[in-house]
Amino acid sequence: MSVRPPPPADVSIELADVIGALEEDIIFGRLKPRERLIEEGLARRFAVKRHVIREALAELEDHGLVAKERNKGCMVRDFGIRDVEQIYEMRELLQERAARRIRLPAEARLVARLNEIHRAHVEAITAADLRRVFHLNNEFHDTLFAACGNPYLTESIAEYAYLAHAIRSYRIADPVLLRQAAEEHAQMIAALGRGDREELVRLCVEHINPAKEAYLHAYRLQLGAYAG
Repeated sequence: MSVRPPPPADVSIELADVIGALEEDIIFGRLKPRERLIEEGLARRFAVKRHVIREALAELEDHGLVAKERNKGCMVRDFGIRDVEQIYEMRELLQERAARRIRLPAEARLVARLNEIHRAHVEAITAADLRRVFHLNNEFHDTLFAACGNPYLTESIAEYAYLAHAIRSYRIADPVLLRQAAEEHAQMIAALGRGDREELVRLCVEHINPAKEAYLHAYRLQLGAYAG
């Protein structure tokens, strides 16, 4: 990851807004893999100067959501099959390790907080409030994995989850997969409460696979369409 000087204070807020909006466009599939990101058009959309857009795209490139190609400019990163498999291998390894470090049976305070987030998550799914669904899902996982007691491991889990934004979007677009995710959250809380280590580990590893499989299925269909 490259290191750049921080933006001036007068543009930091609008820069964060642009980055957040583009992230959500990728998360919710409004921007598709390999879709070009034109600075001039984005500057008009957000009513900001082009240097703000340039900085936002550079930040997204640093985090792996955007790719820059010579003579083509920036576009939403397209993850191939090998990329997806390797990213998810890392996610599985990290989440398994974190699940094995969480103290069991879990503290009542942790279980209560996860139940609170879970209830709000289910309500957001029922209301089809996908923006809230996404953020509550992240909050659930951040809270769960923070209990492993290793902030570097927790940060690594969050970084790979962030990298997988475009892949994870295939789950958030499917109501059946969203309900499945919520049910798995409930099962994780139950495993924490009764001190079932192996069940917790299994859930933390298998929980991320439906999004991966949905993305790979769509990717293969797209390859087939191109071949035809």
